[in-house]
Amino acid sequence: MEIVANLSMLFTELPLLERVRAASAAGFNAVEIQFPYDVPAIQLKEELQRCAMPLVLMNLPAGDLMQGGNGIACDPQMRPQFANALDEALSYALMVRPRMVNVLAGRVPAGGSQGRALATLAANLLDAAQAFDRLGIKVLCEAINPIDMPGFLINTPEHLRDLLTEVKHSNCFAQLDVYHMARQGISTEQALAVLGGSVAHVQFADYPGRGEPGSGEVDFSAMHHALQQAGYQGALAAEYRPTGTTAESLAWLQQAPFQQA
Repeated sequence: MEIVANLSMLFTELPLLERVRAASAAGFNAVEIQFPYDVPAIQLKEELQRCAMPLVLMNLPAGDLMQGGNGIACDPQMRPQFANALDEALSYALMVRPRMVNVLAGRVPAGGSQGRALATLAANLLDAAQAFDRLGIKVLCEAINPIDMPGFLINTPEHLRDLLTEVKHSNCFAQLDVYHMARQGISTEQALAVLGGSVAHVQFADYPGRGEPGSGEVDFSAMHHALQQAGYQGALAAEYRPTGTTAESLAWLQQAPFQQA
């Protein structure tokens, strides 16, 4: 399995473009970026090519979600804003060619109906899946724990499975975040039992603390075994907050199960 550096959380002591080379030098196989849009796409493309580092994943623009707002993907009143975000992501992806894009579900609007929010999210995901299918880029959605993100629409593997069933498109997949599952007491094995072959990408951090492997209680050998048993062939993306500098946090990269991955 490819080991991927999330450049939005790792090597943040450097400007974004310089993080690509730092990840390569540290021994990562590829990178992902949550929201790369502040960097001109041509500049990111050129740096990825110089470093021979594939871009595995980026998120669609999510409005005000990361600043504590509801975001745009599940709000019925924000359908035009989602369409604009989709256009922006498509234009950017045409240049940088990520393998996958992730749609963050967002929070249910105050006073809004959960059912209507789910229907809106499913419609937006279908639009994204159809649009990116023409580029050969997979569309993902993930479950995020409601402790760190109160009000987030999709929390559990069951929520995510039911959403994918509603979308009903062959280019819409699950992203499994091991940290967000552990925060809710859900193991990788339990999540995979629900999501099965719909998982196209896996992210990880330790719990508690969301630090590097070894800083908490997550059994990463059990995680790796569960993924192997499920036949998972995708990447493993390090999306954690280093407890010190990124360089100081990387001992896990040379240890099992990541060394074998």
